[in-house]
Amino acid sequence: MSRRFYIETVGCQMNVLDSELVAADLLRHGYEAADSPREADTILFNTCSVRQHAEDKVYSALGRLKHVKEHRPETVICVLGCMAQKDRQQILRRAPHVDLVIGPGQLSHLSALLDQVAVGGGPVVEVSLDRAATGRAPVLASFEPYNPGRTPAARRVPQQAMVRIMFGCDRFCSFCIVPNVRGPEQSRPADEIETEVRNLARQGCLEVTLLGQTVNSYEDRTTGRTLRLSDLLCRFNAIEGIERLKFVTNHPRYMTTELIEAVRDVPKASPYFHVPAQSGSNRILKRMNRGYPVEAYRDMLATIRKTVPGAAVTSDFIVGFPGETEEDYQQTVALVRDGRFKNSFIFKYSPRPGTMAAKRFEDDVPYAVKQRRNNELLAIQSAISLEDNRPLVGRRVEILVEGASKVARKHSPSGKVVQLVGRTTCDRIVVFDGPAKLTGRILPVEIEKVEAFTLFGHRVVGRQ
Repeated sequence: MSRRFYIETVGCQMNVLDSELVAADLLRHGYEAADSPREADTILFNTCSVRQHAEDKVYSALGRLKHVKEHRPETVICVLGCMAQKDRQQILRRAPHVDLVIGPGQLSHLSALLDQVAVGGGPVVEVSLDRAATGRAPVLASFEPYNPGRTPAARRVPQQAMVRIMFGCDRFCSFCIVPNVRGPEQSRPADEIETEVRNLARQGCLEVTLLGQTVNSYEDRTTGRTLRLSDLLCRFNAIEGIERLKFVTNHPRYMTTELIEAVRDVPKASPYFHVPAQSGSNRILKRMNRGYPVEAYRDMLATIRKTVPGAAVTSDFIVGFPGETEEDYQQTVALVRDGRFKNSFIFKYSPRPGTMAAKRFEDDVPYAVKQRRNNELLAIQSAISLEDNRPLVGRRVEILVEGASKVARKHSPSGKVVQLVGRTTCDRIVVFDGPAKLTGRILPVEIEKVEAFTLFGHRVVGRQ
């Protein structure tokens, strides 16, 4: 009898991609996918360490599984991903019923390790080398690439796929744990990535999102010349079947004019840029070790607006970073007002053990102040997003349908019509009613009303 697995994913797109690859890998090794943890005998948590809330969520879920393990001792419980790399043995101390802890740089060994613990060979902790403990070369070697073959069955929407073009990070922003848990930066060879994208196209994939911790710092020198992200966009534009090319997440330092012009000139490149600013204060940006002044970020925004008119730009901001004064915060408010981002992801600072900020700075901004700044900034961004969405009422947009909406699902008496959700080429979310069979198709929708972060419309009759 084949084993059944269930994966719960917390975190960024890189974690979502890792979960897809793990699922595809396990399916090839004879596992079956389960719809819930209750139906699985192998339960995996793909974890995030960027914020404390994400870790607390996983530890809470692990606590609930203690009783499952008591009643079904054959159940294998696995913690993988960034939290596994960071916490290691601590996970077993807090949740001794966990069988396997495996970091993101060791995922190629997952199926073999699951076999080992399934026959009583656990618990096992398999992680990469500590980045601070030894030289770059051995640490880099210990973060092994994990890019197994892709299968449409492992993707929620087979017509969409994320493709990793690089792994790890060398930026060392003072608040960020990623360089420690994802390892040194390493770019995949362009030919290898192109082969993967061509295979996805043959599987019917229409939209590819290129992923990297700092995706726009991509460099491949294996061909005798340096290839960058702009070169990948040009190469992949020629692949038949691929209709949309996106890329995330960008660092402002590497948002070159060459890349912005490539988005303008490459027909399949989506006019969408996610470029986290994190703060509008030069003093805080220096403390964050971001490597640029706010003036450079504003210049970059101006270049995008001039070069790619109508492009959607999104950003990230942290409020309550150690030492952030009200004046610093107001400078961030000014950047949000002036930047007119499509949307911004706003976070309250959370100290991460092992980061330079946690070592050097006291977390001295009271939680109530963080909460107020978070709510105020979100309200400002929401008002801007709503204002910029209003001109879209009455317009037709093309969306790639991703399936049934998570919110306000509704069915016709026949059960064939559901509330569907899709995204425009510039990543705006669109909700409309239609048959579930439209999932995975690119089609026109006319916008009837808008909210700050969601557009509502109806399918244009006669075109599917």
